[in-house]
Amino acid sequence: MNSPTFASIIAFPAPTAVTTPFSSTVATSSFLLDHAIVVSSVVSTGVIFTCNVAVSPFTNETLEEFVEKIKNDEKFAEKHGDLGPVYGHQWRNFFGVDQLKNLENDLKNNKFSRRLIISAWNPAQLSDMALPPCHAFMQFYVSEDNKLSCQLYQRSADIFLGVPFNIASYACLTMMLAKVCGYELGDFVHTLGDAHIYVNHLDQIKEQLTRECRKLPTLKIKRKVNSITEYKFDDFELVDYNPHPAIKGAVAV
Repeated sequence: MNSPTFASIIAFPAPTAVTTPFSSTVATSSFLLDHAIVVSSVVSTGVIFTCNVAVSPFTNETLEEFVEKIKNDEKFAEKHGDLGPVYGHQWRNFFGVDQLKNLENDLKNNKFSRRLIISAWNPAQLSDMALPPCHAFMQFYVSEDNKLSCQLYQRSADIFLGVPFNIASYACLTMMLAKVCGYELGDFVHTLGDAHIYVNHLDQIKEQLTRECRKLPTLKIKRKVNSITEYKFDDFELVDYNPHPAIKGAVAV
């Protein structure tokens, strides 16, 4: 079922008081759809991965420094380049269950189900992960007026570096599902468990708060596909994104 009324260009919640690299946002969504997350394979494409996914290997580097180590230090990449059975692995293979495939099927055939859920929290495999999932559980809801909404529960939220990426990547995921399953867009609801600002981010946060928010950009989905797993990086374009300059900060562990 494909809705002819779904907008090709959609307002997108990318932060405007600081720059959030759009390539990282789309790449995060795309790689989360895969069975495994290997940081070295992501950064080799020129994309800086989100800190919430790759926070464990950091030793006070900036994201850029970590990327360079992954690219240029074979031993470092071998040790820190594979995050284990996190996120995408659980989405696509939770002890043999493809949660994403089941979700898409239910959205197309049983849209008012109260079980439109994906969980990345697998207690049996937490010790095998580089870091237990921060954004751990999502539930989707279809309203009577055919709008798709997503609620994300995030157990641990790095307000400065992580949360902007999380908002943008899950908004992108919701847009992808709405497009492929034939729905208008509803809401993205973000519930934070432990929300925190690290001490070494205080100056950056203060600077960010002095800036005026700018008009949101729009996300253009350029190609119609039959399944969410068919989307490619080039299918997305962020239009009229005019944020303030980036504010750098070291990843805190």
